[in-house]
Amino acid sequence: MFLRVDYLSEENSVLNHFLGQIRNVNVHNDSMRFRRNIERIGEIMAYELSKKLHYAAIAIQTPLGIKATTEIKDQLVLCSILRAGFPLHMGFLNYFDNAENGFISALRHHPNNDDYFEILVQYQAIADINNKNLVLVDPMLATGQSIVAVFNKLMERGTPKEIHIAVVIAAPEGIAHLEEHLPDNCHLWVATLDEKLNEHSYIVPGLGDAGDLAYGPKL
Repeated sequence: MFLRVDYLSEENSVLNHFLGQIRNVNVHNDSMRFRRNIERIGEIMAYELSKKLHYAAIAIQTPLGIKATTEIKDQLVLCSILRAGFPLHMGFLNYFDNAENGFISALRHHPNNDDYFEILVQYQAIADINNKNLVLVDPMLATGQSIVAVFNKLMERGTPKEIHIAVVIAAPEGIAHLEEHLPDNCHLWVATLDEKLNEHSYIVPGLGDAGDLAYGPKL
């Protein structure tokens, strides 16, 4: 089991407003608005995640005196799964502006041209993750296979101090898959939990294809 799973939309906030817009068929076909809403959701999730980080006491010189306060002590590495993860990544980076970054691709490969698929992890450009807080972000947690495949690839590159996984929309099947295949020191952050996967392994009610909505259809 995960050390903890946080569901952020259980209490009413502006987060639910943005979640509604990325689902709404009368709104989400505006790619610029869709990207910005995913980015804003990322900003809210980053704020919530920041409450669990470690802080150091500091003294700030102001024009009129000294103010005791705190600042983030942890070194963060943000890593997103391309291409759909990029707007969410930017939302986190807007708040964790000193973070290092990583980008990795994972795609569903249908070798038999049917519903069966394998996850191919290909392109990687990732900062050193050793002894740092790894934050892996992806808008959709459907089967969970992509996140597990990417996680395993990342662990070949080092050992993080802490591991956070942030997703916008999750299916119960995906959460169960992560609980089965990832270590218990992972902290999963879910903006909202949906009902199930359909026969094609897409989230219901979901929102459609996040990558296509953000950047247009792919071949």
